[in-house]
Amino acid sequence: MPLIQISQTPGLSDDDKRRTIEAVTAAYAEATGKNPASVWVTITEIPRASWGVGGAPLT
Repeated sequence: MPLIQISQTPGLSDDDKRRTIEAVTAAYAEATGKNPASVWVTITEIPRASWGVGGAPLT
């Protein structure tokens, strides 16, 4: 069973998350020929202060 993990800063609504999960599942299933029912997707929201780019936090 494939697992797709998405890490991002907070801010997506529940509807945005639902649409993202649906779209990622459909794209993966189409690209690989896997059954969409077997594709797992997680969205993990990580506070901006816990992200760093170029040696600096995103805050």
